[in-house]
Amino acid sequence: MKITFLIHNVYGIGGTIRTTLNLAAALADDHEVTIVSMLRHRARPRFAVDPRVTLEPLVDLREGSTDAADALLHQAAEVFPAAEKRYRQYSRLTDQRAEQYLRACDADVIIGTRPGINVYLARFGPPRALRIAQEHLTHDTHSKKLRAQLARHYRTLDAVVTTTEADAAAYRAKMRLPGVRILAVPNSVPDPGLPPAGHPDKAIAAAGRLVRAKRFDLLIEAFTEVAAAHPDWSLRIYGAGTDKDRLQQLIDERGLEETARLMGAVSPVEGEFAQASIVACASDAESFGMTLVEAMRCGVPVVATDCPLGPAEIISDSIDGRLVPMGDRQALAAALLDLIADEPGRRRMGESAYAAARRYDPAHIARVYDDLFAELTGTCRSRAWQRHRALWRDRARRAVRRLCR
Repeated sequence: MKITFLIHNVYGIGGTIRTTLNLAAALADDHEVTIVSMLRHRARPRFAVDPRVTLEPLVDLREGSTDAADALLHQAAEVFPAAEKRYRQYSRLTDQRAEQYLRACDADVIIGTRPGINVYLARFGPPRALRIAQEHLTHDTHSKKLRAQLARHYRTLDAVVTTTEADAAAYRAKMRLPGVRILAVPNSVPDPGLPPAGHPDKAIAAAGRLVRAKRFDLLIEAFTEVAAAHPDWSLRIYGAGTDKDRLQQLIDERGLEETARLMGAVSPVEGEFAQASIVACASDAESFGMTLVEAMRCGVPVVATDCPLGPAEIISDSIDGRLVPMGDRQALAAALLDLIADEPGRRRMGESAYAAARRYDPAHIARVYDDLFAELTGTCRSRAWQRHRALWRDRARRAVRRLCR
């Protein structure tokens, strides 16, 4: 079977890129896999790519490239939805290249990985292929305008795959998609190849983009209480972003210069997690929660806010990690202090986390997708009938409303 992934820019850094590469490599055990990158800005991807996976960029943004001089690159996209957050990075050239590629694509399965790209898939993807929209964001984080656009296009696809059950439920309840299979499949996270952490350092680690939604400020505030009770413990925050200066100022204001440090971006981060005794996540929102699973795969317990949507589906509270109310500094500090004080309990929790994280193994997730492909192939006719029946019902309702005016 030929499987093609459509991705924004495989040459960059981000959770969608990592999970797509992980899944592509796992599927390559049994299938011919291609990753089509809408954009390309450098010679080689930053993440390792399985040699069995073919990369095909559509628009080359590198200085001196032929595409960089194409007038269409500087004209606003007409197909890519304007309400999509990446809209300004798209152009008539990306519209054109996406259409050309998809019209000629001979893949059996085509999987889009962000909303605007899923619109390309719906508009131009060959009807004979299984067309699947992955949602790495969430229904409720999309604007009302974008949701309306997606509803119009998603109803022509075969499936919408979210990363959490909660988000799949939101799509079922709020976006009417007759004949479209809506389901949750978590992101895959490979075994880092490290022995389960022995928790050698008295350290709390955290990782992610340094932006306000990740609430590293809340974590620093909570760590102020930890440092007062346990001055031999440290906080290490890995990542880069626009909030760096504000966070460093907060560290300085709280007198934590010696114990709380912004470590910069590190990839892969699992080696750093394995050196810590606890990993913390204070986010206000997580569409999935990759860092939580990465920590668990290292045998490190996680303390996370119970924010929408991922953490509660990843962590079993008090078994393989801790969940605390979102935005609650005191609850976050108390959970960290509890784990610090209970070393045997902390180690047991880490062992449970290591075992629980196996469900995110790429081979397991690949089997889930194989089952989905088989199901979608076997239900093509029944789903088409559901779609047509809904279409005729909508037309009948509109006709009745016109007659009643």
